[in-house]
Amino acid sequence: MNKYIILPDLTCDLSKEIRDYFGVQDYIKGHVHINGKSIPTSLDWENISRKEFYNTLSNKKNEVNSAAASPEEYYEVFKKYVEEGYSILSMSISSKISATYNISVSAANHIKEEYPNAQIYCVDTKRMSGSFGLLVASACELQKQGASFEEVCKWLEENKGRVHQMGPIDDLTFVARRGQISKGKAIMGNLVGIKPMGDSNTDGYVSVLAKVKGIKKALMATVEYVKKIAVDLENQYIFIMHSNREEYANDLKQRFEAQNLGKKVFVSDVFSGCGTNIGPGMVCAYFFGEQVTEDLQKEKEALLSAIEQL
Repeated sequence: MNKYIILPDLTCDLSKEIRDYFGVQDYIKGHVHINGKSIPTSLDWENISRKEFYNTLSNKKNEVNSAAASPEEYYEVFKKYVEEGYSILSMSISSKISATYNISVSAANHIKEEYPNAQIYCVDTKRMSGSFGLLVASACELQKQGASFEEVCKWLEENKGRVHQMGPIDDLTFVARRGQISKGKAIMGNLVGIKPMGDSNTDGYVSVLAKVKGIKKALMATVEYVKKIAVDLENQYIFIMHSNREEYANDLKQRFEAQNLGKKVFVSDVFSGCGTNIGPGMVCAYFFGEQVTEDLQKEKEALLSAIEQL
């Protein structure tokens, strides 16, 4: 069996604890631009702290944007592993959200021109943040169990649409700044404690399926939703990602563990690659269920049912 490396980009939002647990050997870094200054990004807050990043993002006077690794940066990483004799399974954030996947494909084609025997497979995960990360962890788990390069590629293509997410956003100011709701609705929502909750569609975008009042109720609804949508929950991992809401994330983790839900529950930050677009205030659980439906109607009904039970 040829040796191969699973190589995601940093929008998988996997902490060092998770990377070490599942054996993620490497990942493609990116960049964040703050008021015109480019800062290399990583999954360890090496060049900017979580607090500094989210404080900067919260100030509307600051201009903050993220950028994927360049074709040249992808090429150099691919070249390194090809020359070391690895096949490469490259995994990228949804192509509907970022150009990363297309950049990886371009770099792979460039490598194959120079190294005709190179084996590189690029996966468009159709997911981002924790849902992307859960696919990376699952691929690494399969690799540790002895699955071949081809088997892992096939599994990812067949199962990437099964990753769901659920959780609230408790600060609507950033959402309004992105033009997703009006400023007036954001102010009113923050005042009365409205928490939008949603799942990701087939392209990886999050659609709001319901709104609840209060963070406690939102976290309770999240747990109930996971119980309704998850498949074989007792034998799968649950990932919880948060954008500067560690207290809520740990609270949600304790709720899952109190009911013995999931094989193991992990908590990780949303790092700067995804955080730039998500903004502060999110806490979300990621897990496997059946294939996400096109219109999310089944998912919406499950969430409304979960809320009614509270």
